[in-house]
Amino acid sequence: MRAYTDTFRAILSSIAAIIFALLIFGAFMAVHGLNPLSVFQTLYLGAFGTKFSWEGTLTQSAPIMLTALCVVLPARVGLLVIGGEGALVLGGLAAVLASAALNGVTPWFGTIGALAAGSVAGGLWIFLIGLLKHGRGVNETIASLLLNYIAIAVFNHLVSGPIRDYSQTLKATSWPIPSEFLIGTIPGWSVHWGIVISILTCLVLAFILRRTTFGFAMNIVGGNLRAAQATGLPIGRIVIVACFAGGACAGLAGAIEVTAVHGAASESLIVGFGYTGILVAFLARQNPLGVIPVAIVLGGISASGGVLQRRFGLPDATTLVLQGLIFLSVLASTNMNLVKSVLGWRRNGA
Repeated sequence: MRAYTDTFRAILSSIAAIIFALLIFGAFMAVHGLNPLSVFQTLYLGAFGTKFSWEGTLTQSAPIMLTALCVVLPARVGLLVIGGEGALVLGGLAAVLASAALNGVTPWFGTIGALAAGSVAGGLWIFLIGLLKHGRGVNETIASLLLNYIAIAVFNHLVSGPIRDYSQTLKATSWPIPSEFLIGTIPGWSVHWGIVISILTCLVLAFILRRTTFGFAMNIVGGNLRAAQATGLPIGRIVIVACFAGGACAGLAGAIEVTAVHGAASESLIVGFGYTGILVAFLARQNPLGVIPVAIVLGGISASGGVLQRRFGLPDATTLVLQGLIFLSVLASTNMNLVKSVLGWRRNGA
């Protein structure tokens, strides 16, 4: 019963944080001479008002869900990993290389091979963070942040040189994915099947965390390390597996973006999905089921940037400001809850 109460309070805290961020954002719009209600109405219409809006929102939501899981799974074992962006770009890169190696095989095998290669590449990248944390005590947050820059540097080097498609002159682009390997769209919608893969991944991981022995062990390691040590759990193995699984989700996001949206790897892949995933994970309170609706809301906000630009002349990055305000509000609410817990503990201890 207490667990459900804590979950309900966490949901209310996230909702309150979003409302507070919207109030600040509305005040910011008012200062600039815009009607906040009109801006919010346009945000809603651009995200959920029409079928076309929903298509853009769901397309944006798919990679955000998977990069959020890259934060959620390590968090379940007590780690704060923010390396989803690096795992995503390497996943896209691996999908391109795998597609080139598998060129000529049956379409289904080629598509699955490209997605699997992306997942493995992302998984190994975050696996390295877990290994550094467990084996050498390296701070996982700093390590994952720095590895993001290394992954992007490797990506840019390969795309602009060894695997560049020189027939594309507007920007550096890798070899194209064979057309038969590309992921199609859902019948009747201009949304690729990646959204279905992302939702199913969230559902499967939610089941594993709530209904399996390994998921229970992850929760023990993240909730009480001493209890995990006392019960003889293989802490190192659990931490490394959680990191690999989280990285695999982000790598899968990159592979889906390449095989379903762009058709090749380019700078268009580095748009901050990994960082948005951090916000989604915090808002969802590290719950894979909560990731689904939160990612759709944040995906809708991202998809509305162009509409705000056309309607009010605002920069396309205006939605990033709103996301930043939400993130700060969530951090503030989390810290307030922590302060209340500490004060309550001291009062009881006194």
